[in-house]
Amino acid sequence: MLKRKERKKIVLYIRQYALLFLGTAILAFGLYNIHSQSNITEGGVLGMELFLQHWFGISPSISGPVMDITCYLLGWKILGGSFLKNAIVASLGFSFFYSVNEKIGTILPNLGDYPLLAALAGGIFVGVGVGLIVRNGGASGGDDALALVINKVTRMKLAKCYFATDFVILMLSLTYIPLVKIVCSLITVSISSFIIGKIHEENGREEKNGKKEKKKDGKFPSVHKELAEGEQ
Repeated sequence: MLKRKERKKIVLYIRQYALLFLGTAILAFGLYNIHSQSNITEGGVLGMELFLQHWFGISPSISGPVMDITCYLLGWKILGGSFLKNAIVASLGFSFFYSVNEKIGTILPNLGDYPLLAALAGGIFVGVGVGLIVRNGGASGGDDALALVINKVTRMKLAKCYFATDFVILMLSLTYIPLVKIVCSLITVSISSFIIGKIHEENGREEKNGKKEKKKDGKFPSVHKELAEGEQ
């Protein structure tokens, strides 16, 4: 019985981290093939990575982990150990997959002349990638930790904290990106946020269903719930 339970726990861990790494791979692919080529930027830490890459030639494979770790340390007490572990794994995964894309080179055509199309495609890649990461207990970057820290210090609503960081970075991006493309970037942020929210809501519904089923037979259908049960 114990062996069966341990096998189940291992399978759940493999599934969780497989989806986590899939999310980082999708995110890295989209940022390198769409955002970097078309100058469609993101807000928050992701946008800062692209900003540093443009002006200082610093690859996101380097700047990403540095900024992420800084934000994670700031939000250590708020995020907790489990979130921090998964966030660091996701950060390293993104760094790895982005460096792979740099070695392979661009695969998709440059959508710079079609900013609206680039905004739509970029938003989808970021939304799906980040959505998978967040759904499986990680973070797309330091954005989550940073927003939580701002929320804790200022008591501002979390949604406004995210918007504030996005807005600041997008305004900085005006130094190298035309206003029209910044507007498209706002479209990208809106699309990605919508997709992330939908994916996260789906996970929330699974957890609610898990609670109901637990009352019936004591089982946890949700990945995180089953992992929690296995660690007890």
